[in-house]
Amino acid sequence: MGKQTVPVKSVIYALSPFQQKIMTGLWKDLPTKIHHKVSENWISATLLLAPLVGTYAYVQNYQEKEKLAHRY
Repeated sequence: MGKQTVPVKSVIYALSPFQQKIMTGLWKDLPTKIHHKVSENWISATLLLAPLVGTYAYVQNYQEKEKLAHRY
């Protein structure tokens, strides 16, 4: 029982830069896909963005009040 060589077949896939028709499926009905994703996940997006926007608005208001308090 010695070492035996096993022939390995490899397949290399490549896209020609002149014919990339495989990519057209990504851009087909893009607005519909975006609308579907947004309407499906609007609760999660709201729960993510509301605290961020609220914190940013609070900090901006606080800094403005602090600037005005040190004015005189």
